[in-house]
Amino acid sequence: MARMYARKKGISGSKKPMVAAQWMTYKGEEVERLVVKLAKDGLSTAMIGLTLRDQYGIPSVKVATGKTVLKILDENDVSAKIPEDLMNLLKKAVNLREHMGKNKKDSTSKRGLELLESKIRRLIKYYRKEKKIPMSYKYDYERAKLIVQTGEL
Repeated sequence: MARMYARKKGISGSKKPMVAAQWMTYKGEEVERLVVKLAKDGLSTAMIGLTLRDQYGIPSVKVATGKTVLKILDENDVSAKIPEDLMNLLKKAVNLREHMGKNKKDSTSKRGLELLESKIRRLIKYYRKEKKIPMSYKYDYERAKLIVQTGEL
């Protein structure tokens, strides 16, 4: 997502390897099986990437298989019903709203909540357009709280 106020992306950051690492002993199909196995164990896409990097020595799933973790999960019907980035923002909003209930005078958090909820609305608009969530879905706190508890829309 772009920066909050500048509406553009930054240019700094680490670069991904262009070719598969020489020390990597796993083939593409083996990596795909590992990704599916880790997803069935309940790990998110980000945690799958970290686990493959740290425990299996696979620096990049995309370089090893030619597909992203999410695409592999979609092909094997193991992907989450709610996109991971949206779910993380919903969790953050629910926690912040609970904090605001206890701390009424925390105006800095109030501003942060407004910015967070506007980010959620923009992301929902994108996912509706991409048909990843229902067209009828709208953000409100009670529904978000229920989604965070159950994990389903």
